Amino acid sequence: MSMGMLVTVILLSVVFDFINGFHDTANSIATSVSTRVLTPRAATIMSATLNFVGALISAKVAETIASGIVTCVLPQYVIAAALCGAIVWNLITWYIALPSSSSHALIGSLVGATIIVTNSFKTVNWKNILDKVIIPLFTSPVIGFVIGFFVMKLLYHILRLAKQRFVNKFFSKLQIFSAALMAYSHGSNDAQKTMGIIAMALVSGGYLKAQDGIPIWVKLICAVSMAFGTSLGGWKIIKTVGMNMIKLQPVEGFAAETSAAIVIQIMTAAGAPVSTTHVISSSIMGVGSAKRLSAVNWSTAKNIIIAWVVTFPVTILFGMGFALLFRLFIH
Repeated sequence: MSMGMLVTVILLSVVFDFINGFHDTANSIATSVSTRVLTPRAATIMSATLNFVGALISAKVAETIASGIVTCVLPQYVIAAALCGAIVWNLITWYIALPSSSSHALIGSLVGATIIVTNSFKTVNWKNILDKVIIPLFTSPVIGFVIGFFVMKLLYHILRLAKQRFVNKFFSKLQIFSAALMAYSHGSNDAQKTMGIIAMALVSGGYLKAQDGIPIWVKLICAVSMAFGTSLGGWKIIKTVGMNMIKLQPVEGFAAETSAAIVIQIMTAAGAPVSTTHVISSSIMGVGSAKRLSAVNWSTAKNIIIAWVVTFPVTILFGMGFALLFRLFIH
């Protein structure tokens, strides 16, 4: 049964990564599609390719997920329950076109499933949850907003005498590079969460030692599944992030993508599983606010922020529910 459950966990991880890819495609390409710098097809191909590359580069975030969230070795059905909770939440938020965090959905669901099965809050590493999940949940969007705001203000000052036609043409080219950096950053942070989950399942089944790190075949599976999901695109969320919240020009899209990518790369280097959704959305809000506060559709922004706040507690409940359900069949 252990091997069967391990295969189930790996398959669910692939499904989660695939959904993460098309759910979070908006993070890396919404701005470049909405400014018409790239066609949707070209944007998704570029994003999928760089998601794949980014997913192979680092493993710090994967190690945080694999060994930094819970303090015990979990049965594999618990890991499967956590993945199911995160998948369901991602599908719900995708259906209603709300850019929620796949990262916090996975971690929240894992925390909920762990608490139910161990009947203890002590099996969750709350210090790591606070330092690497809760604090970045609030600080990374704020940092994204502030950097986006000041980068845009600086660009407005530098370009104040330039003709609009020149600015649009110049930044249409630059935005391709900022979109590429954003796609790479998304892959380097988001795909690692699933790598960490598979590594956790391998340790649980006795197929891997905790100190061995992430096997290359796990990295490849996660990179491919996320890239494939990205290639299909999450058009509902792209519309919410890139078009409904603010009308973007190429220079504004460049500022938002560059600001978000900087924040994500810093967090990835620190091993923090930050939400790319939160960061790019708040960067866009910051860029819009630099123009004028009324440039941002604050009604759409409010709905996005609500999704940020509720994802973690709601998915804790989802993880608990699936863990209880799975336990009925396991025992």
